[in-house]
Amino acid sequence: MTTLQTGPSDDTTAGRSDAFSLSYSGFDPGEEGLRETLTSTGNGYLCTRGAAEWEDADGVHYPGTYVHGLYNRATTMLGGVPVHNEDLVNLPNWLPLKLRIGGAEVLRLAEVEILDYSHELDLRSATLTRRLRFRDREGRETGLVSRRFVSMASMHHAYLEWTITPLNWSGSAEVVTALDGRVTNDGVPRYRQLESDHLRPGSTLFPEPEVIAIKAHTRQSEVVVSLAARTLVHTAGEKIDVPRADFRTSDYIQQTLSLDLERGVAVTIEKSVSLFTSRDPATGDTMTRAHRSVVRARPIDAAYAHHCEAWGRLWQACDMRVFGDDEVQHLLRVHISHILQICSHHTADLDAGVPARGINGEAYRGHIFWDELFVFPFLTFRTPDVTRGLLMYRYRRLSEARAAADAAGYEGFMFPWQSGSLGTEETQEVHLNPMSGRWDEDLSHNQRHVSAAIFYNVWQYVTLTEDTMFLEYRGAEMMLGIARFWSSIAHYSPERDRYEIHGVMGPDEYHEKYPGASEAGLRNNAYTNVFVAWICDIAASLLDLLPEPRADEVRARLELRDEEVTRWKDMSRKMFVPFHDGVISQFEGYEDLVELDWDSYRAQYGDIQRLDRILKAEGDTPDRYKLAKQADAVMLFFLFSDSELRRIVRRLGYDFPADAARRTIEYYDRRTSHGSTLSYITHAGVLARFDPDASWERFKVALASDVNDIQGGTTREGIHMGVMSGTVDLVQRFYAGMRVSGGMLRLDPNLPSGIDGVSFDMTYLRSPLTVTVMRDRVTVRHRDGVIDATPVKVRVGREERMVAVGGEETFSLT
Repeated sequence: MTTLQTGPSDDTTAGRSDAFSLSYSGFDPGEEGLRETLTSTGNGYLCTRGAAEWEDADGVHYPGTYVHGLYNRATTMLGGVPVHNEDLVNLPNWLPLKLRIGGAEVLRLAEVEILDYSHELDLRSATLTRRLRFRDREGRETGLVSRRFVSMASMHHAYLEWTITPLNWSGSAEVVTALDGRVTNDGVPRYRQLESDHLRPGSTLFPEPEVIAIKAHTRQSEVVVSLAARTLVHTAGEKIDVPRADFRTSDYIQQTLSLDLERGVAVTIEKSVSLFTSRDPATGDTMTRAHRSVVRARPIDAAYAHHCEAWGRLWQACDMRVFGDDEVQHLLRVHISHILQICSHHTADLDAGVPARGINGEAYRGHIFWDELFVFPFLTFRTPDVTRGLLMYRYRRLSEARAAADAAGYEGFMFPWQSGSLGTEETQEVHLNPMSGRWDEDLSHNQRHVSAAIFYNVWQYVTLTEDTMFLEYRGAEMMLGIARFWSSIAHYSPERDRYEIHGVMGPDEYHEKYPGASEAGLRNNAYTNVFVAWICDIAASLLDLLPEPRADEVRARLELRDEEVTRWKDMSRKMFVPFHDGVISQFEGYEDLVELDWDSYRAQYGDIQRLDRILKAEGDTPDRYKLAKQADAVMLFFLFSDSELRRIVRRLGYDFPADAARRTIEYYDRRTSHGSTLSYITHAGVLARFDPDASWERFKVALASDVNDIQGGTTREGIHMGVMSGTVDLVQRFYAGMRVSGGMLRLDPNLPSGIDGVSFDMTYLRSPLTVTVMRDRVTVRHRDGVIDATPVKVRVGREERMVAVGGEETFSLT
């Protein structure tokens, strides 16, 4: 079996028996938290960490279940200062199944001799299976197989099955099945000084002999959450009745099932669970809804078949095949499986954004940042309805974006750097530096570029899908309001005859202000200013794309003034962009900063990805140095093609020589610590065109970053959605060279030497396609079967062809 080493133990490995399996053999307490994240089970509505059902949260194990968009706010007093935080809530634990043999203590891995252990996630269906053989203190050997999944076919349902086999004994045993509301948000060590108790007890209920139910309330947001569980026992495929003992408190409920076990005879425990919240439509009383739903649930085998069919349809639309590198193939499928666990068709109708760390951990408190910029390119080409639904999360929060801009003295829509339930700014005012133990001021809310990313996301969605209805009724209003914000935050400099933007931060995050300055923010971040020039150019002519009645309605709704459009046109030609030494400056004054002795810091610290923490712990600041946490100015070359960026810069009146991209990218590549794994995505993408080997090197680091937990413990706190989505997008957009412009699908391959080719499924203009890129040819196959599918125009190099419905075209690259 090919092996991926994920832990220090020689006898504990993670690997794959095929490209659709993430498997571990041997139990390693130090790696269990990482494995729990990577083997989570989700369906786009809810997600549960891969914790063992028989274990409680104890520093090794951390059960956690999360629902998209379900937050609660709490306040902590730190040194007499109130610190407010909103968290994605860890909901009542539906997992507990515990085994007690012969009246002994319940099974805990730490208290038995493990004879055999495996832990596997089937990526095809996000099904988690544990196989355990153990010997207890009395010498009894028992086999236990645990299988569970969160249904992709029925969004409110989850299933758990145990198969227990006494191997050398017969006798009595008990299985405890429970729903536990005594949970807190305790999954991120650096947050443990902060308030983490988000649930208050509601009630518990035994509505039927085989059903238990629990209701809880979030303390501040007043969301009601109810779960119901039905537990059945089977032998030889036949349901059997067993004695049951009930126990409950206001926040915990359990049944103890008494079993008579016979040596060599397997007994199956089937636990079906339903979960509803008061945020769900057509729900009413959540306890009643959960009870009715779980009673009507399919038997587990039928439910599993239905679940696998739903996943099969997703893989048919979303799979990606890589030829020539089995490890890359495997990890891409790990990523695709997790993306779909977080964002599936179930997500489309939710009021939910894209949490940067998914919904299988508590890092970043479940907040929504700008990571959707990296997520949407994968989704829009496969599940455009999901992208549309996620964009609606932003649209529904326009009033808060307007209020935030007004409070800061601006106009239009200013979206927060960190967003939660309401769309208000959720960025912490202080942030714990684990290296120093100090709480430092957090100025990252000045990353106003998140509003530019939202504008970009809307425009890309509309361009790729031609969803003119969304543009007319939602998108145009968002985009024009964002353009108004940028117009108001910019000011005109008569001396330069250019527009400038001050007091912001770029994506870099290491530079929060100028060295020694009391005022936060920087002047003329190049990424922001160039982006704004592009935004203003599109916004100035956006109303011309709408039917006149809709254009008039949008204009009236925004109270748009003619002089605003005139200013946008002027800004599209006169934004200031700083340069130094023939490269784009990250921000004005960057050239005056000090060069860092990179070799010295690597020799002293080894891992210097988080240089900001290192420097601040030394009493220094990254503000003084020419360095970056992640791609900043380089992001321009990631988002825009060479020709498009050249048009923007030249329209601004600046020279953009042929080698400008390469020089700028290489300059910052030498000065970037890659403190965010997103940075590897960006640098891999921009290097693909002129240094494919360097691109491939960075791509493989990003690809393995979560599975190998290269940041030393962060993955156990939640996957990195932007990185997982970005790797798949990188293959399609930079290695296959796929983009849309001029009303056609264009492919300009840049295959790295590490692979022979790629093939992926996608949807363009409601037409299902399979694109295959090899070294000597490109093939586009139009998969028939969609009612409103149309022929698709494709351009490879200089050759254009129309791919007919159900047809196939091959383009030679030789």
